[in-house]
Amino acid sequence: MTIVTLLVTGWAAMAVTMAALWVVQAVRRNAGIVDIAWTFGTALLGVFFACATEGLAARKGLVAVMAALWGARLGFYLLRRVLREEEDGRYRALRERWGRRAQWNFFLFFQAQAVWALMFAVPMLLAARSARVVLGWPDLAGAAVWLAAIVGETTADRQLAAFRAQSGSTGQVCQVGLWRYSRHPNYFFEWLHWWAYVIIGLTAPGGWLTLFGPALMLLFLFKVTGIPATEARAIRSRGDAYREYQRTTSAFVPWPRRRTRA
Repeated sequence: MTIVTLLVTGWAAMAVTMAALWVVQAVRRNAGIVDIAWTFGTALLGVFFACATEGLAARKGLVAVMAALWGARLGFYLLRRVLREEEDGRYRALRERWGRRAQWNFFLFFQAQAVWALMFAVPMLLAARSARVVLGWPDLAGAAVWLAAIVGETTADRQLAAFRAQSGSTGQVCQVGLWRYSRHPNYFFEWLHWWAYVIIGLTAPGGWLTLFGPALMLLFLFKVTGIPATEARAIRSRGDAYREYQRTTSAFVPWPRRRTRA
């Protein structure tokens, strides 16, 4: 398939999927399903693109495995959370703010997620199309970054889950493990994951477009649905304890803590 055919096919599949899931959220009143759909959808597009495009078979297989395992880990983690918990506070706030137009706006939001899934799968496509005729150090370096990111994000998620499971943790700030050095280590390692496709695919035709993966993820984390909304909820529920956490702890990159007030 040509790149244009791959992109159009991928977008159409995601648009139909998101339209169907929009109906599901309207019935269940839980828009958190869109996060699961975006994750699995991006991963499936990555696998599809890697398998259907031109390139070295070994590299295509590597990218397909990376996309599939990333999507499976994050997707099932989000699925368990959506099934166990109430609708994410971000989406409850949107329902209240949008009022009578909520369902129409959510439809547009779900369709935007279909476009975003396609955009995030493009770096995977380009990585699989790299022109190098054998696997080399960029492929190994990309795989190493991918592994470090997956291990880091999995560790952060487990540490947070273990903290929340403790009695008396309600209203407290998680500052154990990686959370002692970053207020959002899970977000940091998710962002790091997208650099793996840059390292592998930068030399492909149009490979500079792989940079849109980490760039877009950074934009979403800092300006759209990530850190601002998460920290606003944390301040409402934890108050001064979280403000002190903000003052002493890096927002994103794991880093030694600043001194606390006397």
